[in-house]
Amino acid sequence: MKLQFAMDTLTTENALALAKAAAPHVDILELGTPLIKSEGLSAVTAIKNAHPDKIVFADLKTMDAGELEADIAFAAGADLVSVLGSAGDSTIVGAVKAAKKHGKGIVVDLIGVANKPARAQEVVALGVDFVEMHAGLDEQAEAGFTFSKLLRDGKESGVTFSVAGGINASTIASVQASGAAVAVAGGAIYGAPDVGAAAAELRSAIA
Repeated sequence: MKLQFAMDTLTTENALALAKAAAPHVDILELGTPLIKSEGLSAVTAIKNAHPDKIVFADLKTMDAGELEADIAFAAGADLVSVLGSAGDSTIVGAVKAAKKHGKGIVVDLIGVANKPARAQEVVALGVDFVEMHAGLDEQAEAGFTFSKLLRDGKESGVTFSVAGGINASTIASVQASGAAVAVAGGAIYGAPDVGAAAAELRSAIA
């Protein structure tokens, strides 16, 4: 199972510092949506130039103009780009077309999708690399949210999936046990006093 670091910061400078500290222990460096909105795709280029050996994930959460948005992100250095699962199939197909052009990949983020397993199967059939079983910060704060449901949805989907939303040192083993290909950690790493140590702890928890 790969470890993905979601850098939810607002400046390229901070992202570079976070990436430098965590890079020895993670496989994928994710530029969070707020960072890209704040700094633009130049942040993607900066991270890729600093860490050419890492997979760089541009979390665009594209909802429209899939081919165009994916194309410019790949040109900026992204290896993976996210499209929302609630987007229309034509948007996802367009993004996949751009990915094939660049030899890169598309991840469909299922945040806000009611039936995640069913939509996961649909979008994988459209050619995406994998899906992300994702509970956003707002959803995690809602009454009744349980992390275990994300894991069940991933298992039930029968496709390659990642898990994002509430992953830390005490939950990452259950993510691996669910069959996830990627565990996405954000606050558990960037919110720690020692970013490198936090990333190393998560890495060591992966069997």
